[in-house]
Amino acid sequence: MKSLSKLAKGWMFILSVFALTAVNAATTPPAKSKADVQIGQMCVECHTKESPGIVTDWKKSAHAGKKVDCYDCHKAKEGDKGVVKHEKDKAGKPLFISTIVSPKACATCHEKEVAQQQRSHHAKAGQILASLDNIMGEVIGGPAAVNAGCLQCHGGAVKIDPVSGEATPETWPNTGIGRLNPDGSRGSCSACHARHRFSAAQARTPDTCGKCHLGPDHPQMEVYNESKHGILYRANVGEMKLDKKKWVAGVDYSAAPTCATCHMSATRTQGVTHDVGERISWTLRPPISTKLNMVRLSNGDEFDQPEGKPLPKVGDEVKGAKVTEILTWEDRRKKMTNVCYACHGSNIISGHYKQFDDVVNLYNEKFAKPIAASMKELTAKGYITAAPFDDKIEWTWWEIWHHEGRRARHGASMMGPDYTWWHGMYEVAQHTYFKWIPEMRAAVLKKDGNEKAAEEILAKYFKPIDGHDWYFNGISKDAVEKVRKGFEERYGKGSLK
Repeated sequence: MKSLSKLAKGWMFILSVFALTAVNAATTPPAKSKADVQIGQMCVECHTKESPGIVTDWKKSAHAGKKVDCYDCHKAKEGDKGVVKHEKDKAGKPLFISTIVSPKACATCHEKEVAQQQRSHHAKAGQILASLDNIMGEVIGGPAAVNAGCLQCHGGAVKIDPVSGEATPETWPNTGIGRLNPDGSRGSCSACHARHRFSAAQARTPDTCGKCHLGPDHPQMEVYNESKHGILYRANVGEMKLDKKKWVAGVDYSAAPTCATCHMSATRTQGVTHDVGERISWTLRPPISTKLNMVRLSNGDEFDQPEGKPLPKVGDEVKGAKVTEILTWEDRRKKMTNVCYACHGSNIISGHYKQFDDVVNLYNEKFAKPIAASMKELTAKGYITAAPFDDKIEWTWWEIWHHEGRRARHGASMMGPDYTWWHGMYEVAQHTYFKWIPEMRAAVLKKDGNEKAAEEILAKYFKPIDGHDWYFNGISKDAVEKVRKGFEERYGKGSLK
């Protein structure tokens, strides 16, 4: 009976892999008219002369193999937004095309993938247009820097010139992941699947994600490169089988995971997802991190509900639609750990999450919460203004959470020790004690002529936390002796002066 049970489980596992592969395969392209076939051929012939690089790339694509050509993706109707009159067909009839191929066009064949993408964090990346980041860019920096910088990753609203019908040069080109398209869709599939090859293999590489996920405030690429995962990927990239249609971690490849492996790709028991936030249990983006529950709606959208806030039930009416599914933060973590189990045992996985959670909680409780509460009180009592970035202390706080705090949290999440400590918590601590606190004292002194209110704020929000005891009372003799003992065991007696 036991052997039969094992055999049944084996067959169930094999069938689940084939089922996942089938579910995530692209839809067969729809049939097209003879006229559209002729127009497509005409496009290829013309662009072979005018822009051969595009055609060369397209010929190497899966699209070309399935006879999906230029016109299939760029075909448009006269009068639609972002549509221009291009050439004429062989009968002399004008052809209308859309330069901007939006997710709505891709959904003709990739309906499931686009539905997942449209509800995801990626599709909402353009919401930077209404945030402090945008004030920093548009006002303090300048619109030109935002157009060529921020919006090339986050995406911006593509505007159409009313005379030419083409996208304006200030807003195009743009392959930002949350681009706001003229047809109402959000995002750009070519942000990850670069034109005109639209390669799955290319989208699976960490370098694709690294176009946007790097730098002082979100250094995922740098963290990945220093992690064991990144080291193994670079050493064994030839074994990654990135171009395989079925790409299941631990089955089709085992050399290393990429960003796509953990956040999007199939495992033995779960399918590919283009909803990149589905497996993320913490938000590491805001000043204070929270665990996130996900609420999915009947209109195809979804939103995050922080832990501790009331959750609706399936069937409830929320934000103009019915709740269809709820993924708790625990559910989301299980989806991620399901990926980890392709290569790791439970002790490594639970140990990693313990260490990660501890860093986030340390950052939250020791630094972020007391500073945030202090900033609120400083504003309420008029020591700093309510306007952003017109007081030096606001810049310091911004960099503590937006840069250093994020680096610490992301470093811990992706096993990058240097980013967890030296580029992360070390700088959070240094700038809290020796930039933010002196600036807080200076702001109080400027208004009151003394530092009494500053000392009260420190006593209220910082002193009760054990981790700040060294700042108020000095490093204890016991702590110094502990360090001395360890140092002398390693380097010899008297080595620590």
